[in-house]
Amino acid sequence: MDWVRNKFRLGLLVVLSIAAVPQTALANRSWDFRVFLGDKEIGSHRFELLEQGNQRQLTSEAHMKVKLLFVTAYTYDHHDVEQWNGDCLSTLASSTDDNGKKHRVSAQRQGSATVVQTLQGSQRLGECLLTFAYWNPAMLQQTQLLNSQDGEYVGVKIKDAGADSIVVRGVNTPARRYELRSDKLSIDLWYSERQEWLALESKTERGQKLIYRLR
Repeated sequence: MDWVRNKFRLGLLVVLSIAAVPQTALANRSWDFRVFLGDKEIGSHRFELLEQGNQRQLTSEAHMKVKLLFVTAYTYDHHDVEQWNGDCLSTLASSTDDNGKKHRVSAQRQGSATVVQTLQGSQRLGECLLTFAYWNPAMLQQTQLLNSQDGEYVGVKIKDAGADSIVVRGVNTPARRYELRSDKLSIDLWYSERQEWLALESKTERGQKLIYRLR
């Protein structure tokens, strides 16, 4: 079912890492999302952030399954552990099963460069990289982000789309919306007035919405 695989790749490719509250406000936190394709719940994605001084550890776990009638048409499992020094990525180790296609990515900051290794090879990138770190609003100021699923360094444009509101755990909540765009990506992000990450919507190649809602 190649069309099913392609249908979900765009929505899932980037939703895998996380963008930030100011460091002084951070504590040990978690974001536990229900994941929907349109109106249908297809899985979960949980992020856990531990902080000690300037050091941060982020763990990301995603599990998704799409069924058509009684047939499982698509499965997705992702595990990612990231170490951060302030707003700069120190190390990353991720493994992904994208409907049978395996990905493994490791990254390590080495002096003035960050070495990123995938199953296809390695590349040396800049000294201070950010992933699609939606928990860290420092991400919103970036023009390139590292995809923790496949190791691609993606050029992005991020726009402040202004004041908005969104339903969070059944409550209509004031928010600010940001538009993240690239050649292949169309992602909207919502943050609270304190810049806490609240929600995400990503458009798939077939025009469906992949939606993250906090439990």
